[in-house]
Amino acid sequence: MSHIVILSGSPKKNSRLNGMIQYAKEYAENKSETAEILHIIDLPAQVLIEGLYQDQALQAFHECINKAKKIIVATQVYKASFTGVLKTYLDLIPPKGFKGKDILPIVLGGSLAHYLMLDNSLKPVLASLEPDNIRRGVYTIEQDVKWVKEDQLQINEQAKTRLDKAFHDFLDH
Repeated sequence: MSHIVILSGSPKKNSRLNGMIQYAKEYAENKSETAEILHIIDLPAQVLIEGLYQDQALQAFHECINKAKKIIVATQVYKASFTGVLKTYLDLIPPKGFKGKDILPIVLGGSLAHYLMLDNSLKPVLASLEPDNIRRGVYTIEQDVKWVKEDQLQINEQAKTRLDKAFHDFLDH
């Protein structure tokens, strides 16, 4: 059994991406793994913007990252790239901060037009932190994740199939 961290780069918790994050957490827990969600927006904005490396909340995030062998990095697409929230946190991770880690990116975009951001934008930044492995990742579009109630999301079967395959490969290898 391994400990998995799901790093949310969403600027808000009540988002479609959070539906995918919750699905990832439940999938891991159903496989007898422990999974912890870290919402970057829980960190004080001043810590992120000013780079207050000694802040206790930031250090606690780093400690969670250090303990994990597997990290799911989740983000939406904003302006053809990943969120600024995610970027500000990744910039504060020490050099080689993903050393020894297996990384699975999951991305939610408005359309397929930004699919290449996964390889052209997100993965190079993740690679700079020197993980042992960066998985192919999963790119899903907003219409695949729908609100069925004010606080409940539903992922369509096609997207679930892609997520399930990625999670299976990620957790079992």
